[in-house]
Amino acid sequence: METSVGAIPVGVLIQFDCHESKPSEERNSDVAGAVELIMRPGHTISIVPTAVHVEVRLGDRLLAETDRAMKLDEAGLPARYYLPPDDVQMDLLRPTTFHTVCPFKGEASYWSLDIDGETYDGIVWSYEAPTAQAAEVKGMLSFYPDRTEVTVDGQLLED
Repeated sequence: METSVGAIPVGVLIQFDCHESKPSEERNSDVAGAVELIMRPGHTISIVPTAVHVEVRLGDRLLAETDRAMKLDEAGLPARYYLPPDDVQMDLLRPTTFHTVCPFKGEASYWSLDIDGETYDGIVWSYEAPTAQAAEVKGMLSFYPDRTEVTVDGQLLED
């Protein structure tokens, strides 16, 4: 059994500096290759519609509110809630040029938020062309719970 790939031991988590400016083809290729090194057999994703009320706030500002969220559970990661764009204040969001690739969900696009002269970079993401495994969340948006306040049925979602 192989215990390393190049200089990287199998199973070791890798940290990336996502702020380094590289062409997207080069950046995505690097990330996708590294992610494949750390994923394990049996990695699963489940996506189900929920009957919960989800709200997203930044300070006192309501950014999104829905009763139509999809819950995505992925092995080894916290649950994420994906919201329909109709239930998000899209007029406050600005697309970024940043993209990442997940071999299980596809290429993610990111948006920044501009409120009261402040910019909050990469606060939300979406899979606009997901893999077949993640098709249920196509075009829906998920907010980072450590950058916003996401509540599910009134309970704070923590990362």
